Amino acid sequence: MPIMSSDDFTIHADGCEEVDDGMPISDLPDEVNSLDDLDCACWAGFDSLAEVN
Repeated sequence: MPIMSSDDFTIHADGCEEVDDGMPISDLPDEVNSLDDLDCACWAGFDSLAEVN
């Protein structure tokens, strides 16, 4: 399940060590069309957005 950081509203993968405080979200925001739209390196373990949703 993705997590939205409460500090800067970036989206992180569950278990990411870079997100301090965050809120689990059920779906990625509509603006996210590919893994390249996600800034954190925690998404490198995924091959596609289909794995996230």
